[in-house]
Amino acid sequence: MQLILLEKVKNLGNLGDKVIVKPGYGRNYLLPQGKAVPANAENLAEFEKRRAEYEAKEKDLLQGAEGRKAKIDGTELTITANASPEGKLYGSVGPREISEALAARGLEVDKGEIVQPEGAIRNTGEYEAHIVLHADVQAQVKVVVTGE
Repeated sequence: MQLILLEKVKNLGNLGDKVIVKPGYGRNYLLPQGKAVPANAENLAEFEKRRAEYEAKEKDLLQGAEGRKAKIDGTELTITANASPEGKLYGSVGPREISEALAARGLEVDKGEIVQPEGAIRNTGEYEAHIVLHADVQAQVKVVVTGE
């Protein structure tokens, strides 16, 4: 399936690129999210007419992400969870809990933007979480998990 990207997509391409993707990825993710349109003559002409508008929108998104990164980057969160005496959690700390802890500090982050490189946290200790605000912008957050 050939598509024209309407914004930068990580590991795929930049604004205006013609890309070939598997049909399911295009049909179920890129098209419904408004990140791409089918590559045909009509859509290509429409894209070229509105290219400046798309570039301005992309620039605004990038600037907004940079502003959010300045507020979030380097934040240290302390999350308290039920744990055994050995430090093993009864359950886990995932993106939802990290998002709620950031919201309690007044930093709005969607749980879908949070990436935990080591997976869900299942033990007490210090961990890193990445907040993906834009295809080019990532913030780091230190998560300290303590037992109750």
